[in-house]
Amino acid sequence: MSRIDDRYNVKDTEARWQQAWEQGGAFVAGRHPARPKYYVLEMFPYPSGRIHMGHVRNYTLGDVVARYKRAKGFDVLHPMGWDAFGLPAENAAIERGVHPAKWTRENIAAMREQLKSMGLSYDWGREVATCEPDYYRHEQKMFLDFLKAGLVYRKESWVNWDPVENTVLANEQVIDGRGWRSGALVEKRLLAQWFLKITDFAEDLLAALGSLERWPDRVRLMQENWIGRSEGARLVWDLAGRPETLEIFTTRPDTLFGAAFLAISPNHPLAAELAEANPALAEFIAECNRMGTSEAALETAEKKGVDTGLKALHPFVPGWELPVYVANFVLMEYGSGAIFGCPAHDQRDLDFARKYGLPVKPVVLPPGENPATFQVGAEAYSEGGTLFNSGFMDGMGVDDAKAAAIARIEADGRGARTVNWRLRDWGVSRQRYWGCPIPIIHCESCGVVPVPAADLPVRLPEDVGFDKPGNPLDHHPTWKHVACPACGKPARRETDTFDTFFESSWYFARFCSPTRDDVAFDRAEADRWLPVDQYIGGIEHAVLHLLYSRFFTRALKTCGYLGVDEPFAGLLTQGMVCHETYKDQAGAWLYPDEVTRGEGGRPVHASTGAPVTLGRSEKMSKSKRNVVDPAHIIATYGADTARLFMLSDSPPERDLEWTEAGIDGAWRYVNRLWRMVAGTADTLPAPGSAMPELGDEALKLRRLVHKTVAAITDDLEKFHFNKAVARLREMTNALGEVSADAPDRAWVLREGLEAAALLAAPMMPHLAEEMWAALGHAVPVVHTPWPVAEAALLVEDSVTVAVQVNGKLRATIELPKDADPKLAEETALAQPPVIAAMSGKPPRKVVVVPNRIVNVVV
Repeated sequence: MSRIDDRYNVKDTEARWQQAWEQGGAFVAGRHPARPKYYVLEMFPYPSGRIHMGHVRNYTLGDVVARYKRAKGFDVLHPMGWDAFGLPAENAAIERGVHPAKWTRENIAAMREQLKSMGLSYDWGREVATCEPDYYRHEQKMFLDFLKAGLVYRKESWVNWDPVENTVLANEQVIDGRGWRSGALVEKRLLAQWFLKITDFAEDLLAALGSLERWPDRVRLMQENWIGRSEGARLVWDLAGRPETLEIFTTRPDTLFGAAFLAISPNHPLAAELAEANPALAEFIAECNRMGTSEAALETAEKKGVDTGLKALHPFVPGWELPVYVANFVLMEYGSGAIFGCPAHDQRDLDFARKYGLPVKPVVLPPGENPATFQVGAEAYSEGGTLFNSGFMDGMGVDDAKAAAIARIEADGRGARTVNWRLRDWGVSRQRYWGCPIPIIHCESCGVVPVPAADLPVRLPEDVGFDKPGNPLDHHPTWKHVACPACGKPARRETDTFDTFFESSWYFARFCSPTRDDVAFDRAEADRWLPVDQYIGGIEHAVLHLLYSRFFTRALKTCGYLGVDEPFAGLLTQGMVCHETYKDQAGAWLYPDEVTRGEGGRPVHASTGAPVTLGRSEKMSKSKRNVVDPAHIIATYGADTARLFMLSDSPPERDLEWTEAGIDGAWRYVNRLWRMVAGTADTLPAPGSAMPELGDEALKLRRLVHKTVAAITDDLEKFHFNKAVARLREMTNALGEVSADAPDRAWVLREGLEAAALLAAPMMPHLAEEMWAALGHAVPVVHTPWPVAEAALLVEDSVTVAVQVNGKLRATIELPKDADPKLAEETALAQPPVIAAMSGKPPRKVVVVPNRIVNVVV
């Protein structure tokens, strides 16, 4: 039994229990194969060197789930690893003169200790780091298997080029036209790249979203929009005076009679051909390739174009010629890289038409409008209506007109109905050192040659320099030079490395058997543990990581690695941790510990006393200095206090406001709980004592305890962690009012405090263990089953019933549940406010709704 002290020694307690859990192997997964499995996983971190409050919240949420499910009798897999490749390590090498591997491994060691200080229930024996050859050798083998299965190809492609990081970015990594890490304006370049055929699975990735019932609706919608299935028509236009044709894809063939122009992408082959003899067009194309490439950037940018002088012949109206432009808002990656513009019914086309004086002819009439007078002003009309000014489609609704237009296109042999996808294949080539080498050799005689499986892993060389711009692997004097495995002639290694999303697209499967060297993961183990039952991470990964992981799982299944389609059965996207922002008189950001409260509670500089400008609460970020150091909080208040505050202030999916008052309040509650146990443990009956006969007060308290057990159990199942904390506080407040001076109250107090310890264990595990031990239990909480509420104690034995007189509430009465209506009527009529409201008149009618209301009519 732990020594009982009325002062809670948080440092000693947390260190002692963390050591006990580790020495006892409390969180080792797979020891109970007969139990049902539960796999809970938080998105693994990049090893930056220090955990932040977002980490604390994310990992606390996952740990609550893991500890709760373990107590509920599951064999729980709860692993941790490191997403350890990436450009920040190369930048550190340049700035600090340290090798990326050394910087990364030192950061991992530091962050591992920080995470352990939180008391997280990880199976550390399964730890992985994606930068280690024993990890990335397996993804090199996966890549080669994908290549054999036809899921990989190499081609020259227009790519997003980050001029600061000197590497290619996927479309998803371009945010508002800028690199997602560097913030630099992204350019377009034509490079030979390796691609994974994610589009082969587009239909399935979209359809399967409906089966992900435990994913947030907004994440499923974001993926649906990104995959972007659209039905329309492929249509071929003749060009006046030229033998070639121009193919476009459109989702609005019903608006063809409103066409005003055609536009092609700056990267369309026809644009390149015309630019050879047109310097102005060539300069315009170069300008377009310097602008942002994301769809958001294209939507917000000014719509510009260059008239090529070509004319396209309208497919339905002989003699109708439309100008052909090269336009900055047409993507080569979407459809065929060419569109027709109908300004009246597309805002982008309207903006373009107004700029270049093109006609705006409406062809869809809104309901209630007069076809003789309807015109389009500053905003295009994109809703439904009736076709007019449209020849054979006049009078049709939009859907019927689409069908009629496609039928005509097909009958004329000019195209066909088709489905288009917004989703593009995943370009995985990156021009950097600190990533997984792509296992390919280029031979002048044999072409592209896969590295033999027996030669894997292709390891990164350690003797690299970062004194030249670009990829250090290109500058290495020997590493890239190798004999061709097929013919033996001198050949060259692929110097591009994988996009780091490659590593994070399968790490969840590696955790199933991370020590296997011969295979990426044992198939039987993977089939047992996968899919992940509960995945937890930020909404910012809704498209990038989650979509790639869903694709990767399907690709692995295709190649025989796995037997599941979906990697994550349940998904919780936690909100951000926010804090007030502060600026000094010069407008510089201040850290929270540089600010104190002066007269009247106004913020002032802690050192100078000068006034400080209080800004709005925003996501904690180093740039705005509104960060709080988790290490300092844990050292000062303890991990349990930090965990409690992270859980108690708001639902997990919403943003959390960090305040000093909030963390102080959590600390006071931790100490109050301890004092409740420390002050009463010696006066309570022994553990396991028989229950004495309970009086009314003790029985009422026992009902509260069991109702709290049932309610918190339900809250944790639904991830209502803040509600669970509130219920625990309510119960312990009631326990704090009870004196152990009578045997029945003492017995119920013991039961309540034991329940408090077990219920608090997922949230405040160190304190729970200390309370449990102080209450006389030798077996720790971590090996104790979750409490079960007695069903009989959950049944209400009385209800509050409203009494109305002529429809107005006059009183409330306490009645036995399901009381006889006659008793309800007699009790209601005896209430003084009811008697007064009746003014001496006899009731004409009394209506009793059992357990709810008595309505008296006079």
